[in-house]
Amino acid sequence: MSVAATTTSTKPLPNRWIQLLMGVLAMASIANLQYAWTLFVNPMQKQWNWDLAAIQGVFAMFILAETWLVPFEAYLIDRFGNRTIVTIGAILIGISWVGSGLATTLQTLYVCYVIGGVGAGAVYGASVGNALKWFPDHRGLAAGCTAGAYGAGTALTVWPIQNMIDSSGYQQAFIVFGIIQGVVCLIAAQFMVAPPKGWLPAGWDPKAEAIKRGLRQTLRDVSPIGMVKTAEFWLLYAMFVMVAASGLMATAQVAPIAKFYGVDKIQLAFGMTALVMAVEVDRVLNGVTRPFWGWVSDHIGRENTMAIAFSLQGVFIFLWMNLTANPIAFVVLTGLVFFSCGEIFSLFPATVGDLFGSKYATTNYGILYTAKGVASIFAGPLAAALFVAMNSWTLIFVIAMAVNFITAALAFWVLKPLTQKYVRVVEVPQAAPATGGSK
Repeated sequence: MSVAATTTSTKPLPNRWIQLLMGVLAMASIANLQYAWTLFVNPMQKQWNWDLAAIQGVFAMFILAETWLVPFEAYLIDRFGNRTIVTIGAILIGISWVGSGLATTLQTLYVCYVIGGVGAGAVYGASVGNALKWFPDHRGLAAGCTAGAYGAGTALTVWPIQNMIDSSGYQQAFIVFGIIQGVVCLIAAQFMVAPPKGWLPAGWDPKAEAIKRGLRQTLRDVSPIGMVKTAEFWLLYAMFVMVAASGLMATAQVAPIAKFYGVDKIQLAFGMTALVMAVEVDRVLNGVTRPFWGWVSDHIGRENTMAIAFSLQGVFIFLWMNLTANPIAFVVLTGLVFFSCGEIFSLFPATVGDLFGSKYATTNYGILYTAKGVASIFAGPLAAALFVAMNSWTLIFVIAMAVNFITAALAFWVLKPLTQKYVRVVEVPQAAPATGGSK
């Protein structure tokens, strides 16, 4: 692949596919903080006799720290660069899990996981924002691959983590994998840089592309302040909260759900329990879903893709609710739930790029990403408290199913017509494109 040059310098640019790869590696290194969390819940509750809702409060605080600081971290990324901010993020995520392994009080665990949330948010914001900037011509696919690494990043480590928890205790697993994850992220950080201002892929004309794809992309660049004043932003925010809440509920509660229905210790293939196999399958499908649905959305539109995916999510949750006691069905349906919910992390950043442009893409998506923090409150401590009060997961399943059908309807009947008023704005003057750039 050829190396790019800009209109202001003859200095070779990094290969954008290498940039995408480094973002993928960085995202994979932070994935366990969220997606392997469920493996630690039951062992912590058993060892310390902590309340389930209080333990899941740690998960909610992690998500809040990860998401609500992203807009500020995006500002720091623009000022100091990806390499610096991701390096700091790598150090923080290492401290987080090592500290969690050393924690003997719930309060200390909260502090350590909040530190991890700050670090993970910095890495997440930098990686997704960088992908959107390097791939304005393939936003859905690039955002999907990057976010997919966050979904699938635990696939290779779920079994080793569970084995270490079983053999050496959950604290040892926290410490060992905390060090590994921090080092991997630190290495990836050293290669991450943003493209120069005004850079475009060689031979790619955004105006011509917008027309070719049915005027799918606006050529306007809306500032963060301007974005939050729009109706379409708040619609996206509400939709994100609803769908993310159902997905995060599955992420945080899958081990308690498996324990409640008595399938967590049932041995299946390869010596794995139903719980471990479910988490393994979840991680793979949660990774595959993001580039898959991102690619689909590049061809049939974001709103149509949302309507299809969210409807499927509602169906899969209904089946999961009724067949959870069967260990094989538990594994399959848990995976399908993740396959149909993880796509929000490719569809929503791509939609933000479509609607509000590339110039402020990192900060704009960072603001929308705070919706995940709001969703975590419903998915973590509130869902756990509701379960404790009712001694049943049924109502939680029903609510999760309902919000997905509602969000699917909103995507097709409200977001789609609203978006079409803005994606037709193609008469905005273009900046002169830079030459070069590896396709």
